[in-house]
Amino acid sequence: MSKSPLTDKNILITGGTGSFGQAFAREVLAYHDCAKVIIFSRDEWKQWQMRQEDPLFTSEKIRYFLGDVRDRERLRRAFDGVDIVIHAAALKQVPAAEYNPTEFVKTNVDGASNVIEAALDTAVDKVIALSTDKAVNPINLYGASKLVSDKLFVAGNVYRGAKQNPKFSVVRYGNVLGSRGSIVPIWQNMYARGCEEILLTDARMTRFWLTLEQGVRFVIASLEGMCGGEIFIPKVPSMKLTDLAEAIAPGVRLKHVGVREGEKLHELLICAEDAHRTYEFFDRFVIAPEILREKGISPAEEVLQEKGKRLKDGFVYASNTNPQWLGVEELRELLHEKNRCFGAKS
Repeated sequence: MSKSPLTDKNILITGGTGSFGQAFAREVLAYHDCAKVIIFSRDEWKQWQMRQEDPLFTSEKIRYFLGDVRDRERLRRAFDGVDIVIHAAALKQVPAAEYNPTEFVKTNVDGASNVIEAALDTAVDKVIALSTDKAVNPINLYGASKLVSDKLFVAGNVYRGAKQNPKFSVVRYGNVLGSRGSIVPIWQNMYARGCEEILLTDARMTRFWLTLEQGVRFVIASLEGMCGGEIFIPKVPSMKLTDLAEAIAPGVRLKHVGVREGEKLHELLICAEDAHRTYEFFDRFVIAPEILREKGISPAEEVLQEKGKRLKDGFVYASNTNPQWLGVEELRELLHEKNRCFGAKS
């Protein structure tokens, strides 16, 4: 068995008390021989709750660090002695972003810049930032802020100059089963209360779908293979929101309320404009960084050309044309599995 990229490493997770942060911490503490996991977040109550939820979160290997990604000096202090940073901190709710744009810019854009600067100023080896399908051809403020964040992290590899580290890369994926922002717990609670109808924006709507565990493992695999500047995208199935509603609340009437402000019918993980620099692998796509090209090719792209297949011009990876789909029964099984894992009632 190959050595884990996390073995003997000090790992810091920004937004560490969030859904992904907790799942990532649980995975690396249970199955990877890391030296330390640092939970960096701004809410002391959520850190206290996290300690109560799982004995792993009281391990001697875990540390809790209060701070905000808006505070660059606090990040520098937190990054001291850290080998790997997973940047998961973000403001994410689409409607909230439309009414509070400056707050989203401060966290998602300025916060990203602060993480990059702090990593450059310390001995960090690798940084992976989590992104979203909403950053592709964005139509809402949240997606636009994450697009800027992605651009900043790719460009961070230029700022290090002749130094080998830190390396910065991005992982981009779609909706996550089990995350706090998911529609799943809302619909589950409505169904449990005996509702007669479920509110649905539009019957045509589709989304990419993966579990928290899949997201965590994909980030770890990306850490192992990154050269710096890549955007890693997992091959994941799509689902129809109507099928998700039927899986959660079988037979309940759907009330269509219309697409919300800043929402798309379908999401993109790769747009046509990025196809010419995207490489396909068995389980993922990787977008090569154009900004790092020297003499026509970047170090990352050299590796991608050797091992991957370049996509044809005009290719798009969209939730409505995806060849992989989850049906009602598959969605229902995933939901039951999630409930078993988290101790929820079916």
